[in-house]
Amino acid sequence: MIIAIDGPAAAGKGELTRRLAAHFDLARLDTGLLYRAVGWRVLAEGRDPADVAAAVAAAKTLIPAHLDEPELRTEAAGSAASKVAAIPAVRAALLDFQRDFAARPPLGKTGAILDGRDIGTVICPDAPVKLFLTARPEIRAERRAKELQAKGTEAIGSAVLRDMMERDARDRERSVAPLEPAQDAFVLDTSDMDADAVFAAALDYISRKFV
Repeated sequence: MIIAIDGPAAAGKGELTRRLAAHFDLARLDTGLLYRAVGWRVLAEGRDPADVAAAVAAAKTLIPAHLDEPELRTEAAGSAASKVAAIPAVRAALLDFQRDFAARPPLGKTGAILDGRDIGTVICPDAPVKLFLTARPEIRAERRAKELQAKGTEAIGSAVLRDMMERDARDRERSVAPLEPAQDAFVLDTSDMDADAVFAAALDYISRKFV
């Protein structure tokens, strides 16, 4: 079983993939962390995430241990991730890593669930289950602001919304693997749903796919 989940930031992908992975006993990969790790490494070197050479070098030397850095969850890493993700050579460097994870899940798992921006369209276009989560920008910005505040980070809703909309635009308008639902994806708007409702809707869809 391979489940591909795509969508913009704060649409609910992380919580859903965690719950589905536990339910079906699947290996889980948050592919956004790969790009956050690349962006964070470029920033740590004092370079610009839009610097193609620096970003590609960071992508080519990425190792699993880099995904454990706590700084990857910061807004700075998220913004940098969006910039490096727009670089075709960075995406190419990380493509094999993601496809290998799906084809050969670690820890003896018999399937994998991946979430990101282009799983169903580029990384695993043949995945039997594809979901695309979305939500209204103001709802997603409110969720992200609450997450940051819960971590003790000061966050102003208007600033979070502005940054999120800029990131959305970069993700949608990039020339390689833009953010968009796969043609055969189940699109789920989570704006007015809590985590339990999202999980129930996804589980119902997946169960019907395998009947």
